[in-house]
Amino acid sequence: MNLPAWIARRYFFSKKKRSFISWLSILSMLGVGVGTMALVIVLSVFNGMEELNRQIFKTFESDMTIAPRQGKRFMAPPALLARLRQTPGVSLLTSVAQDNALAKYADGQTVIRLKGVDDNYLQRQQLDSALIEGKLLLRRDGVNYAIVADGVRSDLGISVTDILTPIEIMYPRSGQSFNVLNPDAFGSESLTVAGIFFIESRYDNFVLAPLSTARDLFGYQPNEVTSLELQLAPGTNEETAKQALQAVVGDKLLVQSRDDLNVDLYRAIRVEKLFVALTLGFIILIASINIFFSLSMLVIEKKEDIKIMFAMGATAGLIRRIFLTEGAIIALTGAIAGLLLGITVCLLQEQYGFIRMGTVSSIIDAYPVRLYASDIALTGVLVIVVTILTSWFPAQRAARVAAVSNT
Repeated sequence: MNLPAWIARRYFFSKKKRSFISWLSILSMLGVGVGTMALVIVLSVFNGMEELNRQIFKTFESDMTIAPRQGKRFMAPPALLARLRQTPGVSLLTSVAQDNALAKYADGQTVIRLKGVDDNYLQRQQLDSALIEGKLLLRRDGVNYAIVADGVRSDLGISVTDILTPIEIMYPRSGQSFNVLNPDAFGSESLTVAGIFFIESRYDNFVLAPLSTARDLFGYQPNEVTSLELQLAPGTNEETAKQALQAVVGDKLLVQSRDDLNVDLYRAIRVEKLFVALTLGFIILIASINIFFSLSMLVIEKKEDIKIMFAMGATAGLIRRIFLTEGAIIALTGAIAGLLLGITVCLLQEQYGFIRMGTVSSIIDAYPVRLYASDIALTGVLVIVVTILTSWFPAQRAARVAAVSNT
C-alpha cells in the first residue's frame, strides 16, 4: 500500500471531524472543478465556431483559388486551363469574373458583388443547401439568369415569381468620364432572377451571373478572368494539390486554399481562444490558491502528528509526499469531475443543442461545439502544474517541521 496516499486520503475523507480546513478543501475542490468545466466548454465552443466558419465557406468558396499576385485580372488561355484540369486531384475548374457593380430592380438600386461564372459552376452543388426560393439556373434557351443573395433581394424587393421584371446590372465603362448624368458612362445587362440563396451576411451582396455576361459588362477579353476556382476530388491532399497547381501556374499567379483566403478570421478566433484560455487558467489558479491555504493550515493542525510520524521513522521526504498527495487529491478530484461534466455538457450540446443562440437571424439554432482531445489534455496538464505549484510550499513546510523535530 502507498503510505503517503493512504494517510492523505484519511486526512481528506475523515468523517469524524469536519473542521474549517476540511470545508476549505472542499471549496477548493469545487473551485477547480468549476474552472476546469468552464475551460473545457469554452474551448469547445471556439472549436465549434471555427468549424462552423469552415462549413459556411465551403458552401460558397472553392477548394482552391488561383488569382494574380498583382492586379485583379489575368489571361487564362485554353492551354493553361487544360494543364490545370490534368493536374492530379482536380475534379472541376470554373473561370470567374468578379467585381463590384450597381444593381437596379423596379424602383430600387443597390451596390452588389457581381460574380460571373462558367456553366459548370452549378455542378459543384455548393448552393443546393443554401437555396431558399426559386431554382439554381444561369442560362437556358438563350436566356441569361441571375441567382441573387437574400440581402440583395431584401434591398431591391425582388420577386422570383415576377419573370417580367429583370434585374439590371450596371458597370462603369472604361474610357468614359464618370458622370451619373452621362448615359454612356455605364454599361448594363438585364437578367431574369431565377433563385435566391442565403448563407450568411458576408455573402449577402452577391449576384451570380453567366461568365459571358460579366465579361461583356466589365469589358474583359474572351480569356480574361479575375480568378480560377478549382474543386478537388474527395480524398485529395490539399497541400500536395496546392503545390502541384502552383508549379503549373508559375510565379505570377497565386494558388490559395479556402483556409488561406480566410486566414485572418481563423487567426482572430485562435488568438481570442488563447486569451480566453489564459483567463480561465488564471481563474483556476486563483481557485487553487485555496489549496495552498488549506494545506498550510493543515500542516499547522497536524504538527503533532508529523512529529509522531517522524518519531516512528518517517523521513522528511515521506512527510512531503503526504501533503503533496493531499493537494493532488483535492485538485485532481475537482479537475476530473470538471472534465467529466464539461465533456458531458459538450456532448449533450452537440447532440441536442439545448443552449440556443438567441437570435432569429442566426444561420444555426444552437451554439456549435467541437471537442478536441488536445484541449482536454491541455486542461489536464494545466491543473497538474497548478496543483504542484500550490502544494509544494505547504508540503515543504511540513518537511521542515519534521526536520526541526529531529533536531
